[in-house]
Amino acid sequence: MRVGLLTGGGDVPGLNAAIRAVVKRGEGEHGHSIIGFRNGWKGVVDGDVMPLTRRDIRNVLPTGGTLLGTARYHPHASDGGLDAALATLEAERIEALICIGGDGTLNAASKVAEAGVKVVGIPKTIDNDVWATDASIGFDTAVSIATEAIDRIHTTAESHNRVMIVEVMGRHAGWIAVTSGIAGGAELVLAPEEPFDITRIEKFLKHRHRAHASFSIVVVAEGAVPAEGSSMLYETQVGKFGEIVAGAIGERLKVEIEQRTGFDTRVTVLGHTQRGGIPTAADRILASRFGVAAIDAVTAGTTNVMTAIRGEEVVLVPLSEVAGKVKFVPQGLLTVARALA
Repeated sequence: MRVGLLTGGGDVPGLNAAIRAVVKRGEGEHGHSIIGFRNGWKGVVDGDVMPLTRRDIRNVLPTGGTLLGTARYHPHASDGGLDAALATLEAERIEALICIGGDGTLNAASKVAEAGVKVVGIPKTIDNDVWATDASIGFDTAVSIATEAIDRIHTTAESHNRVMIVEVMGRHAGWIAVTSGIAGGAELVLAPEEPFDITRIEKFLKHRHRAHASFSIVVVAEGAVPAEGSSMLYETQVGKFGEIVAGAIGERLKVEIEQRTGFDTRVTVLGHTQRGGIPTAADRILASRFGVAAIDAVTAGTTNVMTAIRGEEVVLVPLSEVAGKVKFVPQGLLTVARALA
């Protein structure tokens, strides 16, 4: 078979491990030809192809990013995009397409599948908000990076008697904020799932600094917002493509906390450092398992599905059940973050 492969949306550590697994298993075990598309769905629309062999995926396991390149582009959302994508797949004689991406890429995959293309999705996102899977490629690395940053910030916060705000990614779900906040021992964790009350934060910080500590760490997800009716007015700042402006909520919290408490407050925005660098062993393993499962599914004729990890097992779930849904942080994990303040 001629099997297409693309990576779409934001890059994450572990993508190359997934590409490697698809190529090694597909070419070596099943005898398929793997045809990569550069820059995600844009490459499918433009016909920008890159045949992949075992030679192309040597020594890529520890490398971040994606050797195929990526882009935030969805063919069904552009005039003529879907028709152009279908024309390319026909011209390249692609019999099935493996799409590695987050919610946007997988939603696009479901639209292409509805048009008659055989598709298998692989979930990747540091936000960990893809529905139906316990974890997505890139999440473990992002949490490790964020936790290390919090560990480092602890010492400088204590040395200078400061409130330190650490802003992490997380548009709709606060997985990175909650898990790295717990692991790093943050005093406060602010996530999109639970809008915050700045007055309560003010009282907590004043009590903490009077009673037993001279510093505090606040971890905030970029998509966190104040509760409706609370004393802080704020609207999420977005860019021209709908992306949240990095640092906006962190800087606003800094101003509010300083004005309300008088404490010296600083902000660290981790931004794209969470998406870069060497993937953890856990992400390499998860990506490899997803890659093997995806190409095996294609070979078996099982398509229009997404690979998912549930417990210790990799399973296949219908793409139609995933598209347009968000996996939020469960209440139990939010409770743990609050309990350890």
